[in-house]
Amino acid sequence: RRVLLLGEGNFSFAAALCGAQGTHVVATCYESEEEAAGRGGAARSIRRLRDSGAEVVFSVDCTKLKEHFLPGKREFDRIYFNFPHCGRKAGVVKNRQLLAGFFHSCAQVLAQEGEIHVALCNGQGGTPADQPRREWHNSWQVVALAAGAGFILSRVHPFEAETIDGYKCTGYRSQDKSFCVEGALNHIFTRSTAPLCFTPMSCQTQLGSQKVSFQVPQVLVDKFNRGFLEVNSSHPVRTIKEKLSAGLSQAFPLQNLSSCLPLLHQGHPGGVCHSNIFWITPSPGEAPSTENVSQGLADAVLCSHFGQDTDENGQEGCPIPKQFYLRPSLLPHAQAIIKKRAFSPGALQVLCGPVFRKCRITPHSTPVFHEMLVVLAVSRGAENSCVQMLVDSIETTMNSLHQGASGVKPSISLQDATSFGAELNDFAAFEGQLGEIQHFLCAGTDAEPSGSCVGVIRTAPDELKSHELVVVSASLNLDLLAMLLCGISDWRMLWTSDRRFLRQFPEGELRLFKSFSLYPPSYVHDVSFWVPDGEEFDEVAFHTLARRVSGETVVSIQLRDNFQQPGTGRRSLCYRVTFQSCDRALGCREAAEMQLHFREEIQQHLGVTLR
Repeated sequence: RRVLLLGEGNFSFAAALCGAQGTHVVATCYESEEEAAGRGGAARSIRRLRDSGAEVVFSVDCTKLKEHFLPGKREFDRIYFNFPHCGRKAGVVKNRQLLAGFFHSCAQVLAQEGEIHVALCNGQGGTPADQPRREWHNSWQVVALAAGAGFILSRVHPFEAETIDGYKCTGYRSQDKSFCVEGALNHIFTRSTAPLCFTPMSCQTQLGSQKVSFQVPQVLVDKFNRGFLEVNSSHPVRTIKEKLSAGLSQAFPLQNLSSCLPLLHQGHPGGVCHSNIFWITPSPGEAPSTENVSQGLADAVLCSHFGQDTDENGQEGCPIPKQFYLRPSLLPHAQAIIKKRAFSPGALQVLCGPVFRKCRITPHSTPVFHEMLVVLAVSRGAENSCVQMLVDSIETTMNSLHQGASGVKPSISLQDATSFGAELNDFAAFEGQLGEIQHFLCAGTDAEPSGSCVGVIRTAPDELKSHELVVVSASLNLDLLAMLLCGISDWRMLWTSDRRFLRQFPEGELRLFKSFSLYPPSYVHDVSFWVPDGEEFDEVAFHTLARRVSGETVVSIQLRDNFQQPGTGRRSLCYRVTFQSCDRALGCREAAEMQLHFREEIQQHLGVTLR
């Protein structure tokens, strides 16, 4: 591997590396050879480097690396810059400028899988790894500067000068004097994946005997056709689905019905807030005729999902063809199975697939997630014992899974819907719109006993019940379970395109996730506007626009002020928008551009007047 060392003072660090097998060292400094050789011990280190076959280059500007190396010798596997400094009494601003230029220069000469090692004195980096930690404005803000050039901080460890044979730091205020490196840290940066390019995407789905094409909503473009549940997938969501299915099959006969479930539903989802739905318009020339749609939807089990529509005579029946929308739940398919009596008593029917819901921005609110829905028909009077068997099977499987994933043992508890004390998360709140819930499935840990809702249990509504049987269904959010078991704090990480995520789960093995992007910088912007007179402000639409414009890099939206102007009654809202990526580099300039675009979009689509 080719290793580039920058800003060497006396070349003692480079000399310590030059004997490493399989490593070609290129050691450089900013000064001329004459100036560098005058430092104590430098001449001896330079001779040692040259004798070992290393290259020694002088007068190298770390902000213009491309100019110093021929095209065939520009790619380095590792770049070291120990204790960068502009010299003399340069303050934090000048040193930030130096680092910014350095990182941009590295982008031109670093190998795709290469690393940048930057050693800084205690407190300079401005990350939580510094102890004590400086205030942000007084630090070198190293992670944000690297992000501006497309790099993320992947590891931090102490810079242990005493373990480096012959190393002696020098250059204090541009003099041949040492400086304190106690508590110094080595920051290791890697390339980030490129920003997502949200090119329009068309999707085709089967409605009965017809195929319908539609434009995928831009906010979901990077989440369609990801194949997390496919046979060859090693994604933790699929692993949990397979393990849960295997665990449930120990207690119940099991039948998998997940294939060919349509993505689109039609009509109006009764009981569900329309602002939570992704409405779809079929591509021109692709919309099925009224007659074909009605029959096709009936065949595809998509009529009368969450409640009956009525025809012009007020008679209940199949919805009159109106609008299409992405499925927000698999429950309609389960209800269709129940209606057709297409099940065997005591057998467990399993449906799995992604579902889509507009929602507010929080760490656990997902506009798309993988739902696992199980349906069980039991004899009347036996439903309570069967529900408990279902919960016990889930908890047993979860306990076996946690052993390989983490040291935090999850506990699954069944809480009655009427006495549920914990605050509902968005998943549970939306499930409540779909129909009456008997029990909530909550997953907690020793640190957080109350836990979070990861599933709900229902019995079929009265019109779907029979005299002999009661049908019980359980809906599980596989994404939330994956986050719990693997210690993933941000749902967006499940959808990252960075290969370093899936590499941590070889052959479907569950492990405790280790983030490859540490201490990502955040950028805070405020937006204030007048809302249209007499209209209720749609906050879900506001959050959805933020998701789309930012490519899911908005991590928080908080209402800061709600002001009503005396006399006119006009209402003004002020929101604080925080941009932060969990998996890729996000620089301050990119975040500022997103904020400007966001302002334009809310003005255009929500009819607000910016202040």
